Amino acid sequence: MLEKLSKLSTGRYVPPYHIALIYNGLGETEETLAWLERGFEQRDAKMVFLKVEPKWNNLSSEPRFIDLMRRMNF
Repeated sequence: MLEKLSKLSTGRYVPPYHIALIYNGLGETEETLAWLERGFEQRDAKMVFLKVEPKWNNLSSEPRFIDLMRRMNF
């Protein structure tokens, strides 16, 4: 799935939120946070779901995630 999204992203926009979600499911915290940062920088509309989507609960104690949430005013 990641390979498919990577290829797709060369020709059109793929929300960083979606890529981060896949990395999070794989347990790749560093990649997840890197893609969430990109989502924040690119103003990915899906980022508003960070606060309410339970799939992100595993990151709730990560300092970078906490900082991201703070910067998003959550």
